[in-house]
Amino acid sequence: MKKTIYLKFSLVFLLSLLIHSCHNESYDLPVTNLEKENLIPKPLSILATNSSFILDENTRISTSSEEVFLSVGNFLSKKIKNKTQLEIEVNLGKSKNKGGEIIINKVEKGATIDNESYELIISENSIIVNTQTGEGAFRAIQTIRQLIPYNNYSPKSNFWVIPTGTIIDKPNFEYRGSMLDVARHFFDVEDVKKYIDIMAYYKMNVLHLHLTDDQGWRIEIKSWPELTKIGGSTEVGGTKGGFYTQEQYKDIVAYAALNYITIIPEIDMPGHSHAASTAYPFLDGKEDATLKPGASLSEKKAALYTGMKVGFSTFKTREEKVYEFIDDVIRELSAITPGEYIHIGGDESKVTKHDDYVYFLKRIEKTVAKHNKKMIGWDEISKANLSINTVVQFWYDKENAKLASNKKMKIILSPAKRIYLDIKYDSLSKYGNRWIGYTPVDSSYNWIPEKYIDGISKDQILGIEAPLWSETVSNIQELEYLAFPRLIGVAELGWSIEENRNWENYKVRLANQTPYLNKMKINYFKSQCVDWE
Repeated sequence: MKKTIYLKFSLVFLLSLLIHSCHNESYDLPVTNLEKENLIPKPLSILATNSSFILDENTRISTSSEEVFLSVGNFLSKKIKNKTQLEIEVNLGKSKNKGGEIIINKVEKGATIDNESYELIISENSIIVNTQTGEGAFRAIQTIRQLIPYNNYSPKSNFWVIPTGTIIDKPNFEYRGSMLDVARHFFDVEDVKKYIDIMAYYKMNVLHLHLTDDQGWRIEIKSWPELTKIGGSTEVGGTKGGFYTQEQYKDIVAYAALNYITIIPEIDMPGHSHAASTAYPFLDGKEDATLKPGASLSEKKAALYTGMKVGFSTFKTREEKVYEFIDDVIRELSAITPGEYIHIGGDESKVTKHDDYVYFLKRIEKTVAKHNKKMIGWDEISKANLSINTVVQFWYDKENAKLASNKKMKIILSPAKRIYLDIKYDSLSKYGNRWIGYTPVDSSYNWIPEKYIDGISKDQILGIEAPLWSETVSNIQELEYLAFPRLIGVAELGWSIEENRNWENYKVRLANQTPYLNKMKINYFKSQCVDWE
């Protein structure tokens, strides 16, 4: 079958050779091997033709006329300049330049091209991206970015050598995400944008923001201003905290969209809700509630929680005013969240009675649907009788995941033993938790999502997501230490098919990511599992 696919594009190669000038003849070019490039995630298939495309000041980018393709072309031009200092023009029209051309080409939907999939055909004179969507084009140019070396060909040259051949590629799972906990410790807009940049480079497409917890409320809700005035004023350890205004949140959403990443906001409830209940005490469903409606500002701030325990908070699940509050929160959040999902948490609600818990979830599911969103919750929510449109995020209890599977619900895999990024690497790790042991880099990569839970088939798995809880990290450098390089392996697990995943091969490609990691000033953990370059 692969042979048939490659034959299909032989005419494209011949055509590109005829219509583009043979500018490479003046260079003494090396023999290359596209199949040995250090691409992450590993593409579906690669066929090397062992020659070179020259990227230099004469190279130009041409795109299909639609705005989304032009935007991708401009994005690539900007990234090339950042890496090489070359100014690459986009859609310049007819030119006297004798350089090669990068062509981002929209094609009709076909057997090998759909949604995020793409074909990348690299000859001596052109790099051709064939794809159906802007999203597919964006994934393709991440591959091009990775193929451009960090150093020019020789000290006296001003060109970069890209190996030739054909790449056919598509994602293994449609959902490939990470979660940032900005509630336990707050991370500002620029920190989140940097995380988005790295996720996009490795073809991830979902960022889940854990916006509320016992220690803080991080998103402005205009109809309930004390959520941030009170709930946003501190964090674990009692330091300042913070929150996003709705304008700042929209800025994050827009920046993510430019990188073809969807933001999924989480309002954790009925548990993990102490910050909300401190701001508005009528919400508090604990029998030992210390605050009453009408508490003063100083009393509320004194009652805020800055520790790391879980499971002690809940809402009054039979109180109608609580649902009026939640409706306002979901309404305002949905209005500034273009993605299709709202995450409602639902985990570790240990002081909520079972009947109250399932009643609450059914009510909240209706509220989310009312605002034209679909609900996601942690695996405990599978205990309620919910719609098959609701997605269950497995993190700990496989029986909950199986229960969701039996109900025909889609599942996101986030096994704590494998891809909780806040877990320590080993006994010497500077930061992180160890409630479930240690998760070294190889262990985080060496598992098979498609077969992780007996009885759950791949078609029931929406995708995978690596959560990063922030109890033990308070700045972006500490966060990066825990996230990287493990998040890079998660990106490959989400994109590459099982047959293309192999630790011995992956760790070599991972070791060769150091130029990118260093350029991005990422404080990654230098695991002894990897022979870093």
